[in-house]
Amino acid sequence: MGSLVVSICSVLFCCGVPGIVGAIMGHVARRQIRERGEGGDGLALGGVIVGWIAFALSIAAVLFYVVLVVGLGLWAESVDDNCYYDDRDVYVCD
Repeated sequence: MGSLVVSICSVLFCCGVPGIVGAIMGHVARRQIRERGEGGDGLALGGVIVGWIAFALSIAAVLFYVVLVVGLGLWAESVDDNCYYDDRDVYVCD
């Protein structure tokens, strides 16, 4: 149950980054459940699934922002310094 709670809280409060902790906790819990013959495998599996999905989404978001910032930086370098808006708000390049 702890893995599911950590995974869900990572999505709600921490943008998914600690989701990997919930996923690892779920893997450990599933191994212990199999060894001891206890219940709760569904909750542990839910923690694993939610944790990995949250972590993957956080990595995808970071990559998106990195690509966005790099792309904007390259675009800003390509803008011509001789361009401006004239008195009639027309974009003019010399």
